[in-house]
Amino acid sequence: MADPAAEPERIDAQPEPPISQEAGVHNLWVPIGALLLALLIAALDQTIVSTALPTIVSDLGGLEHLSWVVTAYLLASTAATPLWGKLGDMYGRKRFFQASIVIFLIGSVLCGIAQNMGELIAFRALQGLGGGGLIVLSQAIVGDLVPPRDRGKYQGLFGAVFGATSVLGPLLGGLFVDNLSWRWVFYINVPIGIVALVVIAAVLHTSETKRQHRIDYLGTVLIASVATCLVLMTSLGGVTWPWASWQVIGLGVLGVLLLVAFIAVERRADEPVLPPRLFASRTFSLVAVISFVVGFAMFGALTFLPTFLQVVQGVSPTLSGIHMLPMVLGMLLTSIGSGQIVARTGHYRIFPIAGTAVVTVGLLLLSRLTQDSSTLVMSLYFLVFGLGLGLVLQVLVLIVQNSVGYQDLGVATAGVTFFRSIGASFGVSIFGTIFTSGLNRRLNDALAGVPLPAGFSPSAITSDPQVVKSLPAQVQHDVLHAYSSSITQVFLYAVPVAAVAFVLALFVREQPLRATVTAPDLGEAIGINPVERSSVDEIARALTVLNSREARRDLYRRITAEAGLDLQPASSWLLMQMHRQGSVEPAELAEQRIIPPQVVEAAAREVEGRGLAHRNGLPMRLTETGEAMAVKLLAARRSQLSQLLGDWDEKQFADLAALLTRLSNNLCGDVGDRPDPTPQEHVPHSEGRSF
Repeated sequence: MADPAAEPERIDAQPEPPISQEAGVHNLWVPIGALLLALLIAALDQTIVSTALPTIVSDLGGLEHLSWVVTAYLLASTAATPLWGKLGDMYGRKRFFQASIVIFLIGSVLCGIAQNMGELIAFRALQGLGGGGLIVLSQAIVGDLVPPRDRGKYQGLFGAVFGATSVLGPLLGGLFVDNLSWRWVFYINVPIGIVALVVIAAVLHTSETKRQHRIDYLGTVLIASVATCLVLMTSLGGVTWPWASWQVIGLGVLGVLLLVAFIAVERRADEPVLPPRLFASRTFSLVAVISFVVGFAMFGALTFLPTFLQVVQGVSPTLSGIHMLPMVLGMLLTSIGSGQIVARTGHYRIFPIAGTAVVTVGLLLLSRLTQDSSTLVMSLYFLVFGLGLGLVLQVLVLIVQNSVGYQDLGVATAGVTFFRSIGASFGVSIFGTIFTSGLNRRLNDALAGVPLPAGFSPSAITSDPQVVKSLPAQVQHDVLHAYSSSITQVFLYAVPVAAVAFVLALFVREQPLRATVTAPDLGEAIGINPVERSSVDEIARALTVLNSREARRDLYRRITAEAGLDLQPASSWLLMQMHRQGSVEPAELAEQRIIPPQVVEAAAREVEGRGLAHRNGLPMRLTETGEAMAVKLLAARRSQLSQLLGDWDEKQFADLAALLTRLSNNLCGDVGDRPDPTPQEHVPHSEGRSF
């Protein structure tokens, strides 16, 4: 294996083979569709379970372990994500993507047939191992399939899947519970996953860029063990064992010792999971804590609000999903809006401050809910909370990307999303502990001295919340009040945690925004798995986005001028077409209506008349002089891409230089690029607009 210190990433600087429009539409949509299906089931599993949890508890019992149904999945997928990404880089993504689908489907089937809460939790962890691979590898494979010029269009679809599942997840979970069984929350993955697996096996043929890694297996195991110990301590303390018991104290001590070992290992690792040097950055440290709190609050609320709605408010699982829509829609609205505003204005400091403040207010409002709260009041409270979450979700990634050096760009992005994932695990666990311990105490107080029907006891009520409906009216009221107070107390306890994040946000400094910092994909903002991309991948993504913007502004006029050539922009475009494809037929280009036919004809006359191209039958090929001019245009295009890098110096990093060369070859002369018509050509705006 190559030494990563000498060769951090081996990147093929050769241009990717051209993909025609027909081939792109005809051949790409089938594998892309299969990737979207696989991503759909993984993203859906992060939210679909929440509305089914009260029913699962009624069927399997174990209310005190409810939070682990969510936490087991989160911890496993968080730990597995970087491993899947690096293994795919080294040995080929297709085989590991198929393996992750198989693991996920096996976990789904086992979850569906689980007979007790312990089995379900274990199988959810197995499902999470596969889910981490589905998310990271599906998006990486898009980069192998799609040329840079079109990548943004397809990546947008993947972000849309996360947006759709955040809305549909709670609704579908409720529909399955009401009309089929909670087990179908897991079974639904099987037919979708099998279709994706078969299609991927049959049609996915990628030309992958292999990269060598030194995988930090020990660091991965240690950080997962640290998180597991601390989550176990917070979820079992005060519920299964007293806080002062040797078991709880032992878990805490073991977690601290493992954390010390993790730090020592990371200092020596060639490619650490979480480089300690990141914490030397004041901005990264602040954002990591804020991201932790956002994940803590978001998934804690998503897990326990359905219980409040179904048990306390008495609504059906389907209606509980509908009741949560204001929170999800508010989160999507401000998440998308804030990221776009920052990317365009360059100012970001206000968003984490405003977002954490609104989250704090939202949690305070949620803590005031009662069994008598109206639908309108609940919807407003949910909306406020969602708006606050969305204000910080995208912006935290932008802030970190703007504050670190190039060599840490990839790991810093992964780091901030990693803390959000870990925060979600802790949030669900701690919320669950507060809820369970509070509920047991309140139920004992409410039912003390009250004659109960035969077979009823506080433990029976916690094992099956549905039995509350069978209690006498007065007792039922007291029990519902106990549930309501226990859940809302969870949100009250989270208020000071969110307030700490607000105070920390005040210390975030605003720096001029780099040109290469662009709004992250929606999946990175609201998805819970860590992002797993290298620094060069992050820059490639940013340059592709920036190119699609600046290519709309007389691209070929500018690169023609920079190359010092006396040509019409359309002629430069035609030269690049020939350089890219070997030969072109102007009549075919005219029929494709990429640019107006008269512009293609004028460009063909110019390049042929000046001896830059000659015809070999119908197709046109570059002459030696034309090839030299095309090389000059390529160099000019590369120079313009280099200017977009801003303060990333390609001379310091060989992988950046190779990336610029590759992108210049791929982006320039693409059939998707259209030159602006010259003023003399008087082409109607509808036909000759810049791409």
